[in-house]
Amino acid sequence: MTNRIEKVNSLLEHEIGSIILKSFDFTGLLVTLTHVETTGNLIEAKAYISVMPEEKLEHVMSVLNKAIYSVQKEINRKLNMRPIPKIIFAKDEQIVEAAKVENLLNKLKKE
Repeated sequence: MTNRIEKVNSLLEHEIGSIILKSFDFTGLLVTLTHVETTGNLIEAKAYISVMPEEKLEHVMSVLNKAIYSVQKEINRKLNMRPIPKIIFAKDEQIVEAAKVENLLNKLKKE
């Protein structure tokens, strides 16, 4: 990964995180932007989201995807770069897998 892509990922992670924090009210939920992956040509960027409790993930994803145009508009307004990648929200499956592994390890430890 090039230095520019890493900087764009970091910048987008910061901006998208602040937009989610300020623009959405997910009371009683822990919504986390875990990381952002931008394509090499800067056409699109996947923003990976995790939610606790896990059962509310689909609800949060639908709310974020319905508001994707306002999020994109805000990013376009804030960032002084061209091209600005198209934002795509995705579920972060790594968190779920890590929790499963941790539960298995805890079970083994108890035995």
